[in-house]
This record gives sequence, C-alpha cells and structure tokens, in this order.
Amino acid sequence: MNLKDFIRSIPDYPKKGILFRDITTLIKNEKAFSETINQIVERSKNIKFDKIAAIESRGFVFASAVSYILKKPFVMLRKKNKLPADVHSIDFELEYGTATIEIHKDSIDENDNVLIIDDLIATGGTAEAAARLVEISKGRVAAFIFVINLFDLSGADKLLKKGYKVENLIDFPGH
Repeated sequence: MNLKDFIRSIPDYPKKGILFRDITTLIKNEKAFSETINQIVERSKNIKFDKIAAIESRGFVFASAVSYILKKPFVMLRKKNKLPADVHSIDFELEYGTATIEIHKDSIDENDNVLIIDDLIATGGTAEAAARLVEISKGRVAAFIFVINLFDLSGADKLLKKGYKVENLIDFPGH
C-alpha cells in the first residue's frame, strides 16, 4: 500500500504559500490508518525507549495507537495552557508563525528514553521544541518517527545534525 495515495494536499492553508499535507484522508481509511500504525510499530522495534510522547494534536492520533499496541506510557506535549498541573514550556518558531508547547513536569522520569511521534516534520521547530521539553524533563530522546517528512524544508536534516535518530514513512516536497 502506498500511503502517499491517502494524503490530501491543500494549497494556501493555513496561509498563502503553504502547501498543507492533510492526514485526515489517511486516518479516515481504516486500511491506510492500520498500515500507518503497523509501519510505525515496525520502525520502533529497533529503538530502545520507555515512553512515547506526541505533539498536539495530530501526533496524538498515531502515538496513542502505537502506545496501546506496544503497551508503553503515553506523554502529551500540548499547546500552551492546556495541561492542568505544573509544566515546562518552550516557545518556538513555526514555518508560518510562533507557538508554545508544554509538558507536565511529572510526565518523564530522569533517564527515560522517549520516542517522539508526530504526523509531519517541516522546518523542525516543533520537533526541536519537543526534544527540548523531553531533555529539560531529564529524559533522553530515543528517536523521532514522523508519518510525513517535507524533505525540502530540512527539518529532519536539522534533527539528524543535532544527533537525533529520525524515521519517517512518507517523503513529500514542502512546496
């Protein structure tokens, strides 16, 4: 199954000049969604990790299913002011603006190896912020797994240069 066939491309969303890769068409197809989860699980077999973290909100779709299958704890990296307990916060740049993500301070134990899952990597700003949250929580990033890599925006390359292990299922140009 070619998972690319299930990704919808939407020009000028969320703003002019952005070509948005929409995963809703992938997750609404039960066979494509199952295959996506199976591929993430398969790629994770060569990674030593204790917990799975995902970036709000589309990363939750994939990571929660993988967490369930692998019986690993699931950690949510959420947008600002969405978590009720004490948090660590990181501000970062997006391809089309700025944002903040947070993690509960008690989500990751010292020396936990954390697999970070998200739907897409573009410029890498969100992924770098996620890694920083894991690290300020005294955990270690075991690897990243993305469904989609927008290869010409170089986010995956940026993570690799910082020494992180990066996997993805699908490659698309970003524009």
